Amino acid sequence: MSQALNSEWMDLAAGRGGLAAGVIVAGVVVVAVLIGAFWLGARVKRRESRPPTPEEQPRLPEGGPVREVREHREPDEVPRSDTRLTPHELGNHGSSPTRTGSGSERPRWDEGSSGSFGSGGPGGG
Repeated sequence: MSQALNSEWMDLAAGRGGLAAGVIVAGVVVVAVLIGAFWLGARVKRRESRPPTPEEQPRLPEGGPVREVREHREPDEVPRSDTRLTPHELGNHGSSPTRTGSGSERPRWDEGSSGSFGSGGPGGG
């Protein structure tokens, strides 16, 4: 009986030894993959162009910063036709062309109105 019990413990120990060896092999593989990733990253970084020096950085134009132009744009009319027009038959490759509108001021919401949300009732701020 002692012989059988001893044999079972040896089988169990061998199974645990195999598991431990598998964990160690998996750990070595993970470390190898990480080292390879860092090595590849260093190679890619070496091939990149260097960052620009302060003298090569963009500068402001002589007249100062460019300001935003606000204007009201109106769409051009789509030509009337008896057949359906496809995008390539329209000007600007299917985009709707625009022109400067007659009014110089864009329409804005009135202060205190609700805009596009809700009824403008209490609680809107």
